[in-house]
Amino acid sequence: MSHFSKIQTSLKDLDLLKKSLNDLSIHWEPELNRIRGYRDQTTFANIVIKQRNNYDIGFSWNGFEYQLVADIQFWQQPWSIELFLDRVSQRYAYNSIVESTSNQGFQTVNETVQEDGSIKLTLQKWNSNLVN
Repeated sequence: MSHFSKIQTSLKDLDLLKKSLNDLSIHWEPELNRIRGYRDQTTFANIVIKQRNNYDIGFSWNGFEYQLVADIQFWQQPWSIELFLDRVSQRYAYNSIVESTSNQGFQTVNETVQEDGSIKLTLQKWNSNLVN
């Protein structure tokens, strides 16, 4: 019987997920694709995050999104599972907004982290089509 839990997310872009983990200083193993769990069980993961206790966590594509996969009884991260997913999701949303607005010609002018941890972005777009 598998001890791995799979937790749904709204993370759909692997590159944005990797960038978000990097931004949060969460080290992931690019060359690994199996996470280790209870009694040496393993399961596939697109992203593997090793833990000091030898029970890995990771993200695995389920056809719709990258879900968090872990043997949660061996969770060993500085944040709870909920806070971990909140932080990754927030950074993912930030990176998604910056990337999509950049593709539309916007530039980030200002970024302020609010007291509640939310991020306020100010973007601008210069129009080069001047009318005489």
